[in-house]
Amino acid sequence: MTLTTTPPAIDTMGHRSLADLLEERAAADPSRNLVEFEAADGTVQEITYADMLARVADVAGGLAAVGVSRGDRVVLHLRNSPEFLVAWFALGYLGAVFVPSNVANAPAEVAHVVRHTEAVLAITEPHLLEGLEKGIALAGRDTRVVVARGPAGEHLGYDALVEVGRANPAPRAPVRGEDLAELIFTSGTTSKPKAVMLTHANLLRAGLDAVHCLWLEPGERCLTALPLFHVNAQAMSALAALTVGGTLILLEEFRASRFWSQIQAHGATQTAIVAMQLRTLIAQPVAPGERDHWLRRVFFAINVSDGEKEAFEERFDVRIINGYGLSEAMTLTAVSPIVGPRRWPSVGLPSPGRRVLLLDEAGEPVAPGEVGEVVVEGTPGRTLMLGYYRDEEATARALRGGRLHTGDNAYADADGYLYFFDRKKDMIKRAGENVSALEVEAAIVEHPGVAEASVVGIVDPIRDEAVAAVVVRTGPGSVDAQGVMDHCAERLSRFKVPTVVVFRDELPKTSIGKVRKDVLRAELV
Repeated sequence: MTLTTTPPAIDTMGHRSLADLLEERAAADPSRNLVEFEAADGTVQEITYADMLARVADVAGGLAAVGVSRGDRVVLHLRNSPEFLVAWFALGYLGAVFVPSNVANAPAEVAHVVRHTEAVLAITEPHLLEGLEKGIALAGRDTRVVVARGPAGEHLGYDALVEVGRANPAPRAPVRGEDLAELIFTSGTTSKPKAVMLTHANLLRAGLDAVHCLWLEPGERCLTALPLFHVNAQAMSALAALTVGGTLILLEEFRASRFWSQIQAHGATQTAIVAMQLRTLIAQPVAPGERDHWLRRVFFAINVSDGEKEAFEERFDVRIINGYGLSEAMTLTAVSPIVGPRRWPSVGLPSPGRRVLLLDEAGEPVAPGEVGEVVVEGTPGRTLMLGYYRDEEATARALRGGRLHTGDNAYADADGYLYFFDRKKDMIKRAGENVSALEVEAAIVEHPGVAEASVVGIVDPIRDEAVAAVVVRTGPGSVDAQGVMDHCAERLSRFKVPTVVVFRDELPKTSIGKVRKDVLRAELV
């Protein structure tokens, strides 16, 4: 089955870059706030478009002065903050490549990010510094470190970098839309995360997708507590706000007890949440006046139960807009229509200009109601990723003939509404984070007391899925459940560490030796 929107795809990005977009918006409305940042302690910092452009130029000059040049990869290992945003845009200004790193990454995971991208520099903050340093050491790189938001110790401080840049302005690089802008790591079907190559055109397209799909308007106030090291916050909040000349309300962290009052206090008109946030919000005590707000759009990308959806919409007097996207398509592929039937739990219709196919294993279209793989047509580097960085084999599997094979399965009704069926093979969704089962398995079997392991996702009432490990020991008592979890905690982000560990004498397998994960899931329910 082929799903499409009309009119057909039109490329509206031209050859513009992220820096072009920022300069255009700063020229149009220099005194408007681009960013309103609320720190964990409740303090608020405001940055106008003109101020942001000046800060970006200063940091770009500083980065150039310490040796960062066009094409260099720079890791941002930071929580949500103005420094994150400024550094991101400054890298685009120089034609360097932005590499966001999940702040939950364990040193071994940081090492993979640094080693794989050959990063020349990393920017972090004091309480994340030790893990970053260990990761750089494990990577065997001489990556330089800049420390923002606190004491820098033996490293270069962010404020000092700004001063250097102010005294040594750098010219803006002649960057075009097809140039590489970002390497974002995504968990998939391999034991190590892959780096998705995104261009400036991909990023501009992501902002346009959000604007068109959510019907955002000039002056929109887009609030997010989701991390900027993920594409959701980048596309649905930061780039969306910039595209319409609006304001990004950036929260340093998500706290369910404060989030709705922050929506109200900041006059937010749009936000994006994940299932864990929705569930914890409806679990909070009801407060007076919760339905008094300016929110018009709540984007949501993971299904919850009908009861949870209805409880949220009734309590807060706002409707959820369901959708589906992925880093490789940066980002929205389908979304529920703003007007017309939404057909919950459908993830909606293809976003403007998208052509989506549902194909069977032979590559043939399936009929309405039948499950097929979601395949997205497009142009690599503009409407789809360029590919996976330094992984030609994985790129060839994913991008074939101008089509992105997502590995996700879905079905569509007769009117073209898409219904998500299941996730990528061996992918676990935990509190908005993607966890590769194979990556966790690879970590577990490194333990000398483990002979074999299989990892699956099982239902978690708050965090979507729990990471469950089924382990075969090398001998009686060679390792216990806590030993498996401690071993994983040394190697993986905390959200990837199994919270359920069970032991078996053997794993159920097919006649050709493939582990029957369907059997394991059924046993663990």
